[in-house]
Formats: sequence, C-alpha cells, structure tokens
Amino acid sequence: MAQEPSAERSTGAARRRLRIPPGLLKFARYAVVRGVALIITVSIGVYLAILIANMGGYVDEIRIAGIQNDVTMSMIAVAQQGGLTPDELRVRIDDEIEREIRQLGLDKPFITRSFGYLIDALTLSLGRAERISSNSGSRIVRLIITERLPSSVMLFTTASLLVFIVSVFYALFLSRRYGSLLDRLAVAMAPVSAAPPWFYGVFLILIFASLAGILPYGNMVDAPPPETSLGYALSVMKHMILPLLAWFLSGSWIAIYTWRTFFLIHSSEDYVELAKAKGLRSRTIERRYVLRPTLPTVVTAFALILIASWQGAIITETVFSWPGLGSLYMQAISAFDTPVIIGLTVVYAYLLAITVFTLDIVYALIDPRVKLGAEGSS
Repeated sequence: MAQEPSAERSTGAARRRLRIPPGLLKFARYAVVRGVALIITVSIGVYLAILIANMGGYVDEIRIAGIQNDVTMSMIAVAQQGGLTPDELRVRIDDEIEREIRQLGLDKPFITRSFGYLIDALTLSLGRAERISSNSGSRIVRLIITERLPSSVMLFTTASLLVFIVSVFYALFLSRRYGSLLDRLAVAMAPVSAAPPWFYGVFLILIFASLAGILPYGNMVDAPPPETSLGYALSVMKHMILPLLAWFLSGSWIAIYTWRTFFLIHSSEDYVELAKAKGLRSRTIERRYVLRPTLPTVVTAFALILIASWQGAIITETVFSWPGLGSLYMQAISAFDTPVIIGLTVVYAYLLAITVFTLDIVYALIDPRVKLGAEGSS
C-alpha cells in the first residue's frame, strides 16, 4: 500500500509528458470538422450529378433497351446456326436478358441503384466506359481519367500561377505609382478581362496558328512526338503558349486592377503612414505592412483562381484541342457516356474539396482570427 502514491505520481508524470498541447488539439478538431463538412458537401454534389446524369433512371432504361437489342440480335444468329424453334429462341432470349440485367443490378429500383452508384463514385470504383476508350484502348473509366488528368493540371496550374504572380507583383508596382501612365493603362485594360479565355483563343489561333503559322495548334505535342526527353518537353511548352496566353489575357488585367485597388487601400492605413514617417524603405513597407496583412486574402484569391481554372477548362480545352479533362468531359457528354461523366464529376469534386480544405488549413495557420473563431466555438 505504501507504494501506491509513488505509482500514481509516476502515472501522472507520464500523462503530463504525453499531454498534447491545447492549441494542437483545437487545430486538429478544426481540421476534422472542416474535412467532414467537405466530405458531406462532395457526397451531396456527386449524388445530384448522378441523378442528373441518369435523368432520374431514364438512362438505365436506355441501357436495358440496349441490352435487349444486343441479346436479341446475338441469339437470332445463334438460332440460325443451332436450329432453335421460335419458342425455344424466345425463352433463351428472355433468360439471357434477365441474366444481363441482374448482373448489372438494373433489376433493382433506381433509388437503390443510385446509392450504389454514389458509393462506387466516392470510392473511385468508376467501372467501364460505354463508348469512350483511352489511347491504349482501355475502357476502364479510372484509367481514361488518369490518362487525361496530368494534361489539365499541367496547363491550368501553370496558367493560374502565371496570372496570380504577375497580377500581384505588378499591382504592388502600380500601387507605388498611382496616377501614372502605367496605372491609367491598367485601369483602361481591366474591361478586357470580361471575355472568357476561349474567346481570345479563337483569335489567337486565327492569327498565330492559321495566318502566321508560327505557333502550333491542337493536341499537346508534335506528331510524331520527339524522341528525346528535351525535345518532347520543348514541344509541349510550344503547344502551351497559345492557351496560356488566352488564359492570361482573360484573367490578368482584372486581377491587376483589383489587387492594385486593394493595395492602395491598405497603403493609406495609419500604420503604413507611420512606417513611412520612420523612414523605412518602400520595399520593407510593402512586405511588412501591406503584403503581410493581406496574405489571407492573397491566398484565397489564388485558391479561387485554381478553382475557376478547373471549372472553365471544358470550353478552353475544346477550342485548343487540348487532351485534358475538359475536352474529355465534352466528348463524354456528346457520346452520352454516363460512367465517364460521373467519374469526371467526382474528380472535379475531389479537386475542389482538396483545394478548399487546403485553403482552410492555410487560413488557420496564417490568420489569427480563424484560430480565435475556433476557440470561441469550442
């Protein structure tokens, strides 16, 4: 009995040594709550996409009709060779159709099938495409999407970074030259960004690819592809010039104008004037007193640019014949290939959810007000 207090003290000391900091626990709880909320949102969005893509079960009825037609044609050919009577042929056809429908789960009510489709979509068990195939000839939806995904990410992540970096730093430059010729030019060019990227893409293709013939158009690499890695990379970069330029023209000027106005507002704050009175260098003032307080907004803008680039890639990729997810989406819609449409919707939903979740985590790290909000709600 005399050893019990010492054992309790050692256990308490061990607990204190293993105690997780309260701030880390609150941050983990914040991340879990945001993650669960995004998972619920993605699930609802994907389920609505399934209902729309299947037109409330009408597409499955079309699939059943297609099965009936295919089975009937194949069994008629068998009957001609095997000498089946009309009654035997009818029984064989009905049995085969029933077996095919049961194997695909089409004998169940649509509401039951829809939840099965949802589980398959969220777990990326996307099945097989009905009409579209990959370059290697595979009809597995996951492989078709995986083949196209790097092309879209490479093009539009590069475009987003280009627009974001140029607009932010050029806006900082203009905020020091309010009223100058360059500043007035940026204001005058802001309406240029009203047109979407594909609008500029049409004119860029006409000028540089069709008339001048100095830049390539269509696909993402020359045909036949260069044999060396360096040649292949240079060919891809050459094919990226026109879509990048179209995206830059569409998004840069309005971003420059917005950030220039935003930085001008923050440059007129009292603490900035005090820093100027202290004789600090303009670069130091920009970095410490203008750019740092606006960092959460800057990060948010970058995330929104990424999201907008993925959402707007469908028409842009189609115009430039870029072999990415956007052109695949258009192809799947034209071919009415429901598994591919659902698969692409799931990929877009996951990309958007990952972006938003990353933004939430970065916000909690760089913005103290988010942490205070998390503490206040606990």
